[in-house]
Amino acid sequence: MKPFLIALQFLTVFPVRISSEITADDSAGALIFFPVVGALIGVILCLISLCFSFLPHLVTIAILLSAMVIVSGAIHLDGFVDTCDGIFSGRKKEEILEIMRDSRVGAMGAIGVTLLLLLKFTLLASIPKVDLWKLLILTPLFSRWAQVFACYSSPYAHKEGKARYFVEGAGKKEMFIATVFMLAAFVLLMPAKGITAVFFSIFAILLLMGFVKKKIGGMTGDTIGAVSELSEVCLLFFILVLSCLGMFKS
Repeated sequence: MKPFLIALQFLTVFPVRISSEITADDSAGALIFFPVVGALIGVILCLISLCFSFLPHLVTIAILLSAMVIVSGAIHLDGFVDTCDGIFSGRKKEEILEIMRDSRVGAMGAIGVTLLLLLKFTLLASIPKVDLWKLLILTPLFSRWAQVFACYSSPYAHKEGKARYFVEGAGKKEMFIATVFMLAAFVLLMPAKGITAVFFSIFAILLLMGFVKKKIGGMTGDTIGAVSELSEVCLLFFILVLSCLGMFKS
């Protein structure tokens, strides 16, 4: 139960209290529950969508996008902003990491987050309604799985940091269980189209992580947040492409 509460505390704004000290093993165990928390967020998004279904579609999408940011406390979005400022600064590793620690938003971060939110809004608004409720569950689930994947497949670029224990604790067990849960959810809700989109999204995530690791030698909490945000865009994009091509039935 404690690892689940840690995952819930780390990934959401829900008021979770953990009385005992959090160890490195606890943090590693929490990774298993990252996709579970993502699915929980997805269920909340579905309920919000249902509550506001009487409104025009674009207004509902705007509310859903706002909810996605608010429920996570904008922690991943903040990481994306810092990553844009650092990675695209044209500096060396140490300077990039220092820029990413700076709480101020630079030009690249502002441009990046504007384009990200615009793209995510447009994709959500363009997804066929028959698929939308499924993707409201699968998208946050997949992005939290992508965080586990980023932790598992990369060293930690900082000497210290909040995400250190997650990265160092991500082993084969955590990766395997998280992946089984993620794939099971897609098989249940959107087997052919969903699994195909996951395949292409993972390829895009690997390219992103390779680019980041080339710049700073590993992952940080900020870059993991960036992977999370971009994985959502990738999944929505490839689902939309497959829908427009008519390759799979919904």
